[in-house]
Amino acid sequence: MQGRIVPANAEWIAEAGQMIRSGALVAFPTETVYGLGADATNGEAVARVFEAKNRPTFNPLIVHVLGLEQAIIIGTFSPVARRLTEAFWPGPLTLVVPRTANSEVSDLVSAGLPTVALRSPDHPVARALLAEAQRPLAAPSANRSGHVSATRAEHVAADLGGKAALILDGGPTTLGLESTVISLVDDTPVLLRPGAVTVEAIEEVLGTRLAREDGSTDRPMSPGQLQSHYAPRAGLRLDAYDWGPDEAVLAFGGIAGKPARTFINLSPSGDLVEAAANLFSALRTLDASGASTIAATPIPRHGLGEAINDRLKRAAAPRE
Repeated sequence: MQGRIVPANAEWIAEAGQMIRSGALVAFPTETVYGLGADATNGEAVARVFEAKNRPTFNPLIVHVLGLEQAIIIGTFSPVARRLTEAFWPGPLTLVVPRTANSEVSDLVSAGLPTVALRSPDHPVARALLAEAQRPLAAPSANRSGHVSATRAEHVAADLGGKAALILDGGPTTLGLESTVISLVDDTPVLLRPGAVTVEAIEEVLGTRLAREDGSTDRPMSPGQLQSHYAPRAGLRLDAYDWGPDEAVLAFGGIAGKPARTFINLSPSGDLVEAAANLFSALRTLDASGASTIAATPIPRHGLGEAINDRLKRAAAPRE
């Protein structure tokens, strides 16, 4: 049964919850991408997540909870943090906050930092699994570390094989981009990773501009801050206005489909929501074409375009 893809129905979700409590890993859909879930209070189970993904242990994990009532046992929520949860939870917003003194979450989740990254997913399967497991779930994206994130159950199986005891198949994810990550450790909210909640929407709730980090660090506070991340095997060339017949093309908007090895338009109509939902699946398809290079045409940098460009920049970064 190792790595078995099963339907995300009540029977299998109950089985998955029991597996989580026993220390096993279960892959499951969220509204953003598929996650590889483990009991966040079980240090051995969390260590298996790092091992399964071949993920460096200095790169923290996001902990998924049902809501604020569960979250405040794990992290300390300021009035600003609570305002953001009221506006965006459940949903694709992760908040990095100080750990509580009595937090039962494994230190490995936080990579030894005095902070913890928390979010409440807005997906019926994810929420049902949290309820069945009766545990907070440490759940990074269900793919090899640094590789393209998984937006379908078959992506998980291709990347992780039998490293997950079960893969709950809830169909393609709806948003296709990971959560936005905000640090609320100090008085000033800081954007650590753009994502499925736009910066503009967050700033409207806060009534102030977010501070920003460049996001490239050897000691990240949250997932998605490493310089090279979300990477296909092929090289990625950004802001391409032209391409050769042997290149694969990741296009956006009204781009003419001149000859290419493989051509995928994220959104012919120029819809950034559609483009975000299609991004990771398209990168995987283009990578499977066998092209040595993927040429990505320009994508606007406002709204969800900021998060899309962030992922593409990291995917194109030099790799060690």
